[in-house]
Amino acid sequence: MKRVAITGASGFIGRALAANLIADGVKVVSIGRGAGSDVQWDPAAGRLDASALEGVEAVVHLAGASVAERWTAERKRVIRESRVQGTRLIAERCAGLATKPAVLVCASGIGYHGSRGDEWLDETSSPGDDFLAGVVRDWEAAADPARAAGIRVVHLRTGIALNPRGGALGKMLLPFQLGVGGRLGSGHQWMSWISLEDLVRAFRFVMETPSISGPVNATAPEPVTNRTFTATLARVLKRPALVPVPAFALRALLGEMADGTVLASQRVRATVLAGAGFRFEHPTLSTALRSELDLR
Repeated sequence: MKRVAITGASGFIGRALAANLIADGVKVVSIGRGAGSDVQWDPAAGRLDASALEGVEAVVHLAGASVAERWTAERKRVIRESRVQGTRLIAERCAGLATKPAVLVCASGIGYHGSRGDEWLDETSSPGDDFLAGVVRDWEAAADPARAAGIRVVHLRTGIALNPRGGALGKMLLPFQLGVGGRLGSGHQWMSWISLEDLVRAFRFVMETPSISGPVNATAPEPVTNRTFTATLARVLKRPALVPVPAFALRALLGEMADGTVLASQRVRATVLAGAGFRFEHPTLSTALRSELDLR
């Protein structure tokens, strides 16, 4: 591919993907609200100049409000609308082009499944019934205009992306470096993770593999419980993990978000990626953490 458009290119995943593409000589067209973006858009107002997408071979849609804030009624509205409105707008603009992109890759999330305890989940598993599961269902359905126009649409359902510059690991790192980290709640909840390097490779893989469409889980082959995750992070950092955070404290601090994110249990298999021949550079948590933390 020679020309790829990315929404959310200023986020930590978007920056890594854009840098990877540029290193291979791909022209990246960034779509965002900020003055530094190549193309300005306003999903709430339905503003995006479709001409900016002419000649683009792939569109990667990453933009959306962070879920890592306390879920007030207003915040939940913003989370849902930022995803649904943005996806619908980019899908409609792609569908209306004279020369359509070959593929629209929309970031999605394993939150589609809700919290499912020890159950193994793959792309065929049923949806959950909590707030995030509902958001993901509506988020993915908003890409229907592109599908109806014959564009290949992929929903990359990402797990916990590991990188010290953002996401869950970015928030956990300092307490663990200071020796005051520990498990969250019971620690029995499953965490389906992926290194940022492998996540970028997964985006490239689904863009460049014409046989892949629909939902695709982007999680490493070995999900772990939170107890194992925190113990592994502490071991990699050569620090103790002796200060657990009780579930009641997380609920008091985060409200509904605690059960929807940090205490949620999702044990996910990336069946579609595996079946298409994708190979993880970091299949185990310890190798992923060492690579992302540059502790090789």
